[in-house]
Amino acid sequence: MSKHFDVAVIGFGKAGKTIAMKRAKAGDSVVLFEQSAAMYGGTCINIGCVPTKKLLFEAHRTSGETPAQRWENIKQARHELVRKMNGANLTMAQDAGVEVVTARAQFVGEREIEANGERFTADTVIINTGATARTLDVPGAEDPRVVDSTGIQFLDALPEDLVIVGGGPIAMEFASLFLTLGVKVHMLDHGPEFGRAFDRDVASAVLEHLEAQGLHFVPNADVERIDCGERLRVHANVCGESRDFPADAVLVAIGRAPNTQDMGLENAGVDTDEKAAVVVDKQLRSSAEGVYAVGDVNGGPQFTYISYDDHRVVLSARWGDGERTTEHRVIPTATFIDPPLATVGKSQAQLEREGVRFEVKQAKIADIAVMPRPKILGQTTGVAKFLISEDDQILGATLWCVDAQEIINTVALAMRVGMTASELGGQIVTHPANTEVLNGVLG
Repeated sequence: MSKHFDVAVIGFGKAGKTIAMKRAKAGDSVVLFEQSAAMYGGTCINIGCVPTKKLLFEAHRTSGETPAQRWENIKQARHELVRKMNGANLTMAQDAGVEVVTARAQFVGEREIEANGERFTADTVIINTGATARTLDVPGAEDPRVVDSTGIQFLDALPEDLVIVGGGPIAMEFASLFLTLGVKVHMLDHGPEFGRAFDRDVASAVLEHLEAQGLHFVPNADVERIDCGERLRVHANVCGESRDFPADAVLVAIGRAPNTQDMGLENAGVDTDEKAAVVVDKQLRSSAEGVYAVGDVNGGPQFTYISYDDHRVVLSARWGDGERTTEHRVIPTATFIDPPLATVGKSQAQLEREGVRFEVKQAKIADIAVMPRPKILGQTTGVAKFLISEDDQILGATLWCVDAQEIINTVALAMRVGMTASELGGQIVTHPANTEVLNGVLG
């Protein structure tokens, strides 16, 4: 005999847990499935954004008598934060009235789920299973010293040489972290240039900055095998030439794939696309009646804050007026290197491909006279760049500077409400503040 609930959520990530708690507080019966107690609260607080940023923060302030002790201190601070947040998330869900089932959930029928040998049915099912790191399919990749973005947070010893396979934001963030810790970092990127998601001039400046800290960046590199002796040796084809790189650890950061395997989605009539993501419409409805997919599993941008917005879309679609959708989102991004690199809107290359006429307004942070706070902090590295339309609308922005992850949200808000670049640049802000970058470049 099955247990029936108003709402069933599979996965403890941002969107799912928020829907679960809000619907439980509204009086619905809610069950939430999470296959591992270590993941109460989801990827972000356990192995993603929160602990990785804690590592970076601690790397700048924690000291030890030896590099090994320093690494242990940093890891301990990270683990303690995760422990507290993991437990707090479970408590919050239970206090809200959510029944938490710690077991892997699989569909056995339409809105019918099996977990831990029991059957559950629900009027509404939320698929919230996130994504997992893609693996490297070459000989030697099975060695325990070859890790993903989770495993690298638990390294027993600080490596002397770290090879990072990949060149995206995750690769960049860990490169910045380990460079700060004095590690020799070799970044092997399949693509032809560094930071392909960013404007070329900014990406080049970032690369120059990281190389000055010791980064060894190798473009056009295809890893062919990893020799697993006392030390690792990564062999790669680089523009037709065979090269090898020494390593004490290898981080594979080549993207993340939706977690949809072995879920029995076919039993529920839930379709997936060629990348294994759940196919959804603009209201995040799947192909099955009453089944929604939120967060990384639906193939959208893989950010916690997108997952959080997904919960708003589902609440609107299922229990509200249906007006909120995933269309016309203005999505800021932040890559937590040092200093942070943040963007919103379109890149210069995108606008040029589209034939859009625009003006570039930019300045080096060190040259912005009305923005003294970076000089106070001794953090003047970076640049601010805005792409402005002929009618003074902000089409895109890139900020590489101290507090860029905060400032970019103000730019995104301005774009969302249709504020002109001149209006944003003319805002009165506190002083000295890093938001004065807006006055300096746009005012």
